[in-house]
Amino acid sequence: MTTLLDRAYHWEKTTPGRVYLTQPVGGGEVREITWKQALEQARQMAAHLRSLKLGEPSQIAIFTKNTAWFIIADLAIWMAGHVSVPLYPTLTPETIGQILEHSESKLIFVGKLDGYDGMKAGIPADLPRIALPLSPPLDDPKWDDVIAEHEPIADSPTRDPETLATLIYTSGSTGVPKGVMLSFKAMYESAVGLKDYLDITDQDRCLSYLPLAHSMERWCVESASLNAGFSLFFAESLDTFVKDLKRAKPTMFVSVPRLWLKFQLGIFKKMPPGKLAFYLKIPILGGIVRRKILSGLGLEAARFAGSGSAPIPADVIQWYRDLGLELLEGYGMTENFAYSHCSKPGRTRAGYVGHPYPDVQHRISEEGEILVKSPGMMMGYFKEPEMTAEVLTDDAFLKTGDRGEIDQDGRLKITGRVKELFKTSKGKYVAPAPIENKLLVHPMIELACVGGNGFPQPHGVVMLSEEATERAKTDAGREEIARALGEHLAVVNRQLDHHEHLGFLSVAKDAWAVENGFLTPTMKLKRAKIEDAYGEKLDEWYEAKKPVLFES
Repeated sequence: MTTLLDRAYHWEKTTPGRVYLTQPVGGGEVREITWKQALEQARQMAAHLRSLKLGEPSQIAIFTKNTAWFIIADLAIWMAGHVSVPLYPTLTPETIGQILEHSESKLIFVGKLDGYDGMKAGIPADLPRIALPLSPPLDDPKWDDVIAEHEPIADSPTRDPETLATLIYTSGSTGVPKGVMLSFKAMYESAVGLKDYLDITDQDRCLSYLPLAHSMERWCVESASLNAGFSLFFAESLDTFVKDLKRAKPTMFVSVPRLWLKFQLGIFKKMPPGKLAFYLKIPILGGIVRRKILSGLGLEAARFAGSGSAPIPADVIQWYRDLGLELLEGYGMTENFAYSHCSKPGRTRAGYVGHPYPDVQHRISEEGEILVKSPGMMMGYFKEPEMTAEVLTDDAFLKTGDRGEIDQDGRLKITGRVKELFKTSKGKYVAPAPIENKLLVHPMIELACVGGNGFPQPHGVVMLSEEATERAKTDAGREEIARALGEHLAVVNRQLDHHEHLGFLSVAKDAWAVENGFLTPTMKLKRAKIEDAYGEKLDEWYEAKKPVLFES
């Protein structure tokens, strides 16, 4: 059976001179790396890794933001007979240390990182390191120097498809990260399934933006490109993101709901929603406006775009489709390498994440939990056989932890997390995620968290958009925001069952970010952190009996 490593050899042989990776290196400059050059560097590094005699297979960590050398290092690790362990580039020292120790990593590649000085304490002093290009200043051996000392390995080693390829540690939204073991077979078959489903070819282009340490990007960007042979572009920084998008002109672009909402808010800054909607209804003018907006985002060539990792409001998906961008929603987990469900043009339904891929099975348990069996299924949790057994049914379906419904056409709707359900003091259960999605359609709200366990009615805590945050610095601005959010709250409540009605919205004073622990590296809410942060204020907020409050 073929693996992604075999596919890399294929492109090295058949299209050696074609550019595979385009990497910004600072100051507006980019470095183009062909398939031949990428594989040559991987072969040189594989020769070095072999010389270390670490014992095969050993775990080797990759700690970097997305760059060309994440993928080249991954290939080198596989060529040398080892297992890659990617680390999110925003982890705390404690989590870094925990993952490196638990994974038994024998070496770590350190690359492009922000705030490395605050993270390096998590790397054991005796763990060998290699500095990738674009890394912070390090005293460790440099990638370019190391490969210069080695001739490329002459053979093209293959790997048993059934063996371990990588350990992906979960983002920790529900507790301590777990090491998900993925085989070469799972990674390859998931990439093949995506290629067939979306008709991906070697002529496609993609910007790698989400963390490659996350299963979604590792599957639909790295694995898909190695399998289909398309070109990858990388972003230099947040400040240059739109410029990087315009350089890539991606035919495929995948992101998370927060970015799609940010794009929408940015467009609304330039043109109010009502005015834009009016223009889009005018035949000729509407077409011009659509092209201008998509071109401004760098997405004018996109055949389709994707959203995953967290729920996205159905209204936002429809808004992008009205612009002419086919925004597809996907659903999956690290435990099945994100290969589970995806909406498809012509068969979409608002609020549903789509059908399972043709070789994926799904069903709903008696308790309402979504169960999935996928070719991308993990081998298990590393060193945790009992935990592995807990998440699998007797017939090897994955217990996703999500609640859902399947319609008559086989489309899946996510209705919340099994463990996120909470009970009000009136004994009624509330699923927060669907309510949060309704809150997020307002342009002033960037993030929302619904809670209320043990209280008569649920409530919402929201983080304002950047523009609204600026307005909230004045009394007049706060009054305007309170009025607008109060009206929005009334609209949302009219769409909910009575026991779900939100008693109030509280506006968070501080931003929720990965750095302060409110979000996971994939931008999911850390509910426990939010509940801890605002728990002491809830009695006061409920007693205030106001529709909108500002955190003091």
